Amino acid sequence: MKSFLSIRDFTTQDLQALLDLSIQLKSRYKSGGRDLCLSGKVLAMLFEKASLRTRISFEVAMTDLGGTAIYLKPEDIGIIGKREPAKDMARVFSRYVDGIMARTFAHETLVELDTWASVPVINALSDWSHPCQVMADLMTILEHFGKLEGLTLAYIGDGNNVARSLAFGCAKFHMKYKIATPAAYALDSRTIEEANAIEPDTVQTTQAPAEAVREADVVYTDTWVSMGQEAEKQKRIADFQDFQVNAELLAGAPGHAKIMHCLPAYRGCEITDEAAESKNCIIFDQAENRLHFQRALLKKLLS
Repeated sequence: MKSFLSIRDFTTQDLQALLDLSIQLKSRYKSGGRDLCLSGKVLAMLFEKASLRTRISFEVAMTDLGGTAIYLKPEDIGIIGKREPAKDMARVFSRYVDGIMARTFAHETLVELDTWASVPVINALSDWSHPCQVMADLMTILEHFGKLEGLTLAYIGDGNNVARSLAFGCAKFHMKYKIATPAAYALDSRTIEEANAIEPDTVQTTQAPAEAVREADVVYTDTWVSMGQEAEKQKRIADFQDFQVNAELLAGAPGHAKIMHCLPAYRGCEITDEAAESKNCIIFDQAENRLHFQRALLKKLLS
């Protein structure tokens, strides 16, 4: 495991080992213990997109492990590949730091950084994949249910980067994945084929949210308007109006179903305030586990 760009790239055993380490380190830090395995190490954090959870969780995780994180704002680096080629940046950073974390628009940027870098590259978000988020999500589900295999996750909304990473995550851990999207925003067929090749019949698609949640252990949603899609905001809100996670939809789900959202949540759009504040909602457990998973990932890649 040189870098971490997509859940698709790793075996279930690799991913399970990361979850186990995440839980172990979470317990250690919660009880006041420390692991300074990255003392003297430096992580460069490259941001083309602004962030709350990604920046803070990676910076705290790196500090927790005894290392240092350098935050590079969009105005510092510009769009990667525009001001200077990604392959040049990768080789320069490789001579300065011990790892590169990048939050980018184009996934190809991460692939190019990883191709030319001699240090680990971590995907903190791209338009194609959001693996750190979904690994933290799987950790959260594991904590609440005590298992992953055999559970059903219903995703309601846009077939975006989070939806794609969830498809691969569910396939790797033998979960059922029922995704409800408007036809024009469906998860791409290649992802569905690849996920179902990992574990047959993992991904089931529908345009009916009520059908997706009927047997769900987890009901998951995400923003309808991601960064870079602001010009489409009003059209998207209209197109997704029947895909809101609300009391009516949740009434058709099992009573034990947990509600998840990777945040930021636009209450009144993809999820109601009532649903987000309900006793079954675990969105802040997810947010916290970004820190714990990324701490484990940094230990694995950089130590």
